[in-house]
Amino acid sequence: MTEGDDTRVGLRERKKRETRVALSQATIGLCVQRGWDNVTVEDIAAAANVSERTFRNYFSSKAEAIAASHLERMLRIADSLRARPATEPLWDSIAHAVQAQFVPQGDTVRSPRDRRWTDGLRLMLAEPALQGEVVKANAAAQEELAKAIAERTGADVTRDVYPKLVAAVIGASSAVAVEHCLHADPPAPLAPALREVFDQVAAGLPTP
Repeated sequence: MTEGDDTRVGLRERKKRETRVALSQATIGLCVQRGWDNVTVEDIAAAANVSERTFRNYFSSKAEAIAASHLERMLRIADSLRARPATEPLWDSIAHAVQAQFVPQGDTVRSPRDRRWTDGLRLMLAEPALQGEVVKANAAAQEELAKAIAERTGADVTRDVYPKLVAAVIGASSAVAVEHCLHADPPAPLAPALREVFDQVAAGLPTP
């Protein structure tokens, strides 16, 4: 394969990834705003400006499309970890990488509209069909995170437990922060919750 072929393959894969993200984000937006049962594949395709056939080429269901956003975010965290300075403490790098993907432009105080969005998001995440897809996405995400941790620490991802343990902690810690903010009353900003969670993990989870 020539360099030109490599470039074309890379561009094609990037466009596919962008389409997956666009379809996933459209699915999330519509399901949060309208409710799970009030969104069809036709609605999602129209919102993403593609055909229904294109949607089905990428996803078999709304649940799979939504879970794809979670997987994509965790893959970007793995990429960010690889790009962090090698001299930076591991958990500092992890906290920065997670923060950049969950709160890329900072977090703000929630408005009444955000409360409606939060309520809709909480209802969407409670859908049984989605929970199964999220479990599968988590498994794929943890595998990629473990590889990034192994590369950074010099561990062997197939032989050592440490990279898999850290990957699982990243996923669980992020989920705890999001869950905390979704159920806070009034809605809580995510950035401080993420900082607190990863500060606690880095400190070894001392007893309060």
